[in-house]
Amino acid sequence: MKFAKNILCIGAGYVGGPTMAVIAAKCPGCKVTVVDVNEERIRRWNSDDLPIFEPGLLDVVRSARGRNLFFSNDVVAGIKAADIIFVSVNTPTKTFGHGAGMASDLQYWEKTAHEIVAHADRSKIIVEKSTLPVRTAEAMECILQENKKGIHFEVISNPEFLSEGSAVMNLLEPDRVLIGSRQTESGRKAAQEIAAIFAHWVAADKIITSNLWSAELSKLVANAFLAQRISSINAVSALCEKTDADVAEISFAVGSDTRIGPRFLNASVGFGGSCFKKDILNLVYICRSYDLNEVADYWQAVIKINEYQQERFVRKIIKEMFNTIVGKKIVLLGFAFKANTGDTRESPGIFVAGKLLEERAQLVISDPQALENARKDLAGLDGSVEYEPDPYRAAVDAQAIAVITEWDIYRKLDFAKIFASMRKPAFLFDGRNILDHQKLFKIGFNVFPLGKPSLTHFK
Repeated sequence: MKFAKNILCIGAGYVGGPTMAVIAAKCPGCKVTVVDVNEERIRRWNSDDLPIFEPGLLDVVRSARGRNLFFSNDVVAGIKAADIIFVSVNTPTKTFGHGAGMASDLQYWEKTAHEIVAHADRSKIIVEKSTLPVRTAEAMECILQENKKGIHFEVISNPEFLSEGSAVMNLLEPDRVLIGSRQTESGRKAAQEIAAIFAHWVAADKIITSNLWSAELSKLVANAFLAQRISSINAVSALCEKTDADVAEISFAVGSDTRIGPRFLNASVGFGGSCFKKDILNLVYICRSYDLNEVADYWQAVIKINEYQQERFVRKIIKEMFNTIVGKKIVLLGFAFKANTGDTRESPGIFVAGKLLEERAQLVISDPQALENARKDLAGLDGSVEYEPDPYRAAVDAQAIAVITEWDIYRKLDFAKIFASMRKPAFLFDGRNILDHQKLFKIGFNVFPLGKPSLTHFK
């Protein structure tokens, strides 16, 4: 079959895989190839055991795979054949050298740019899909345009705004698609070519074009704003516990204001995931590099509150369990950073588990999708850790349960059955405020929500 366009995505991770699957499903006239150097990851994309869990993703992949969606380890062939190349490689926070702990590590991104130059034999559109610092497109242009072949590369920024656990729906029904380009004739033409791909299923008024720098910065700012809301309500939850106010009632009252709205106002043990912390740190680093230290301090405080909330949750567990958890069996219900994903990157569960192990608790981790990643995250830590997918088996002889992830299945558990299997007194720490606390108290639990009065049987 002859395709109108050959689209390549370099990087088969949480962004590249789902994005290309949806593009292929919606654009049958385009050949979409996803390449990655990780052979195991590509093998799984070519099976029904996908390397990532997202509701609805397998159905989308099945609808296009083998027709116009292909997964391969042959990066060189992909580059040569492509008209448009999406770059979706990992850009973690640096752990070394200048900017360590804040700046993005761009070594994989730069390697990809050089690889494109080495193997491209004609002009192409290069689309930034990875989360990158502002003005990275300019650096990519410098690398690409230094080729000796007379090839022209037009660089476009098309940041992703996906929420793990609902990524497929975000792609099928996006709030917006943002496309940034140079404000030149060739730049605007390239932007329109990318816009035409999304126009197969996205309304024209939701496809936004801007200059390159605005597109790059919009991604960082969007995640910073969302994280800011979470840290704001988490800060309020600490105050609620001192005043006997109910953070859920406050969230509802505040969120009823149409200027504010209700989303991202649920108190929790803290935000996680690969984007929020990384993007805020990027924003902080950029601000400091321009000597905007007051602005940097403002955004840094969002992360400080998130870390404080996780620390506060652990301190509460220790304090309420009579200031010692040595040898006590504690079950963490959930380990993924949020429901409907197996992703554990920056999960509060990592911090909570590590601190509880330091206090010599005996941990059992239970999660329907994230146990494989949990084993990797906790590998090498001293202490007793078990991994049990069945929450009922996990709770046998436990003295406490801590809810870390807001999986729906936890709302439906038979907690009377769980209580009967636990040692007494039994404690339940709801780090997501998803359970019926009065019902749990009547069963016999000592219940400790976030931002709400505790319910205990102790006199």
